[in-house]
Amino acid sequence: MTDSIKKILIPLNLPPIDPQLRRDEDSRRDGLEIYDSLRLRWVALTPEEWVRQHFVSFLSEHRGFPRALMGNEVALSLNGTARRCDTVVFDRSLHPMCIVEYKAPDVRITQKVFDQIARYNSVLQARYLIVSNGMSHYCCRYDGNSYTFLPDIPQFAEL
Repeated sequence: MTDSIKKILIPLNLPPIDPQLRRDEDSRRDGLEIYDSLRLRWVALTPEEWVRQHFVSFLSEHRGFPRALMGNEVALSLNGTARRCDTVVFDRSLHPMCIVEYKAPDVRITQKVFDQIARYNSVLQARYLIVSNGMSHYCCRYDGNSYTFLPDIPQFAEL
């Protein structure tokens, strides 16, 4: 295993997962890919993708979020520019309920990260925003005017 791969496959502040990994010489990042069960395809293994796969598993397995209501890399148009939300969780009426933004473990969660997810939310109008770098996780509720930070990531049934 190369040093660059060892830097990606680090323990996170999330329950461990048993990911499906494969080597593909045509892909980026030393040819290593991880299977994304929401997108139903293999994707390049990057530090951010490592966080995404752990966090999706955490939401599903430990917070009761139905995988059928979650989407990774959800497209939206912001001021005429195509953007992608890392993960969007929909309510049972298929309206965006929660947006999740991921960063690599070595990226600090700053105001700039919250500004990014707030811009996405200006389009989607989700009630909850979550930001994680795999080490630190923040969740806030949006009431239409302001954001209130929550002490923990709630269970899906509590949303």
